[in-house]
Amino acid sequence: MINVPNVTIALVAVSRDCFVKDLSIKRRKAVVIKSKEKKLPVVEIQQIIENEGDVARALVEIQNSKANALVVYLGNFGPEGPETLLAQKFDGPVMFVAAAEESGGSLFDGRGDAYCGMLNASYNIGLRNLIPYIPEYPVGEDYEIADKIENFLTIARIYIGVKNLKIISFGPRPHDFLACNAPIKPLYDLGVEIMENSELDLFEAYNNHKDDSRIPAIIEEMEKELGEGNKMPGILPKLAQYELTLQDWLDKNRGMSDYVVFANKCWPAFQTQFGFVPCYVNSRFASRGIPIACETDIYGALSEYILTLATMTPATLLDINNTVPYDMYDKYIKGVSDYKSTDVFMGFHCGNTPACCMKKPELKYQRIMKRLLEPDGEPNISRGTLEGTIMASDITLFRLQSTAEATLKSYIAEGEVLDVDPKSFGSIGVIAISEMKRFYRHVLIEKRYPHHAGLGFMHKGHVIFEALKMLGVSDISFNQPASMMYKTENPF
Repeated sequence: MINVPNVTIALVAVSRDCFVKDLSIKRRKAVVIKSKEKKLPVVEIQQIIENEGDVARALVEIQNSKANALVVYLGNFGPEGPETLLAQKFDGPVMFVAAAEESGGSLFDGRGDAYCGMLNASYNIGLRNLIPYIPEYPVGEDYEIADKIENFLTIARIYIGVKNLKIISFGPRPHDFLACNAPIKPLYDLGVEIMENSELDLFEAYNNHKDDSRIPAIIEEMEKELGEGNKMPGILPKLAQYELTLQDWLDKNRGMSDYVVFANKCWPAFQTQFGFVPCYVNSRFASRGIPIACETDIYGALSEYILTLATMTPATLLDINNTVPYDMYDKYIKGVSDYKSTDVFMGFHCGNTPACCMKKPELKYQRIMKRLLEPDGEPNISRGTLEGTIMASDITLFRLQSTAEATLKSYIAEGEVLDVDPKSFGSIGVIAISEMKRFYRHVLIEKRYPHHAGLGFMHKGHVIFEALKMLGVSDISFNQPASMMYKTENPF
């Protein structure tokens, strides 16, 4: 994957001056050994934090190590002022963890009291208005701390990626899809840059790439990827020209941002002017870690990117689209799984899902657009979708969205794509989410979410939840179990 951060974690141990410093050093070294066994990118910072002067020295050592994430490790009780000052001065994601006692035979001279120290650290974290990651149980022995560092690695990658992201958009949102509204102030609050452009800018850039000498090489790549699914080879030159247009725009307009995604308008005038639909190109960018959200869905692009950072695999953007007919449910799902008919639905989009996520993907045409624009002839300007059944997989359904009042909110639901033929067109799959009926009513409808949802192909709800908290998002919904009522759910 490209377009994602490489995370290196600095491990800094702390020690309160009335405790034995060597205890923190010994415990830090043990954590490093366990982390290296897990092949985690951990740098052992030699400076122990006992006072404010140590903070300055540690920051220099961290900077020289090129680490971009920090673990503050309470090897013993720890000095809450200096250790939280270190977190405040460090420019990046921070995790606080503490050492557990190892043996009943070492509780005189070898007791660290870090369990107690975490309490005081939490108070000082609040005084400094910090939002570090603190695991659900932040105390553990060396191997348990290494496990927590492994978890933090993904959280840190999400945090760093979002904080250094630019979203490039083309065109205003279609009038028919104002639900994908995108107040941009919350993007700046997150640290995300936004560059909005006209469709005319994109069209000019596309025309300037006519007869580009690199087009044949891109066509060859596409032919290799599509294989027998290359059902409409005649449209490949235009798609290759468009792909180069977007890549060059990205390269020239990255600016000070490290990572870039797109949110592009793709209808209704796109087909008539460009002469194709851009779905397959969107899928190719997503497969490399550069999501291109449909219909200028800026927060959809951000959601896809967060899923990419969480899974380190391609993500997609789908409509929460249609119910599964009862006859299909009875034949293919009932008795095979425990899902109720109201737990399943179909996720669909025109053809933007990466080829690696679908069974037998094929280059086809946008059926809905063809009905409107060229109903009586062979498909021409509606060509360019990548269609197929989305492969069975664990999934995380996720969206980060701004309200019309410019307040961030989010939902996360883990589920799976079932191995069921959707018997329809587009990039499509039958998706199962436990208690989807209630989630649909009391989260998606109640909180006015749009129809687009990001889909990542792993269960990553835990790390996304923690990363959102670090990013300052407090409204995070999930699919609550039957035993847990929603605030607005009718108890009768």
